[in-house]
Amino acid sequence: MDTLLLVLDLSGTFVFALSGAIAGVKSKLDVFGVVVLAFAAANAGGITRDVLIGAVPPVALSDWRYIAVSLLAGLVTLAWFRGVDRFHSPVLVFDAAGLALFAVAGTQKALAFGLNPIAAVLLGVLTGIGGGMARDLLVSQTPSVLRSELYAVAALAGATIVVVGDAVHAPATVVTIGGAAACFGLRVVAIRRGWQLPSAGGQRGRGGTGEE
Repeated sequence: MDTLLLVLDLSGTFVFALSGAIAGVKSKLDVFGVVVLAFAAANAGGITRDVLIGAVPPVALSDWRYIAVSLLAGLVTLAWFRGVDRFHSPVLVFDAAGLALFAVAGTQKALAFGLNPIAAVLLGVLTGIGGGMARDLLVSQTPSVLRSELYAVAALAGATIVVVGDAVHAPATVVTIGGAAACFGLRVVAIRRGWQLPSAGGQRGRGGTGEE
């Protein structure tokens, strides 16, 4: 389980850092700004989770690998931005991947620290959405979770699968992969089809992150 959580956390850190770095380049930040945005996007959710469950100092600050992975993602984006940007809506794709990985990793870590199922789901969702919120706020955008297609709902689905799987004693690896796949799939399909929750006043909200 420790190895699985580390792999999930570092993978989520890398893809969320890519989304942050890409957003920074598109917002015309300098090199330092791009790297800072990459780190914030990659680690804000995990730091918040660790503080809330008492895992201090947060692993993103105490383990050099998290900082190194964030820095690597920022430098990769700066060096090969044109190549990375060829992917369709790269911020959305990497954001969906980071959301899925962090949602299940956050839930698994909360369960490992003895939290009840409901609290574990909430911590999983918070871990998933925290990085994207930090990224969007730092580039003066309304956070995706408040206006985008089934963002927190996708994280909620992935986290719930992990909790249910844990309750029935299903293999942790299978449950984790299933939860991450469900979250990522739901998020991507929602983006493609424009599925949204009703917005205030009964009007459809504006989807996307402005990076399409």
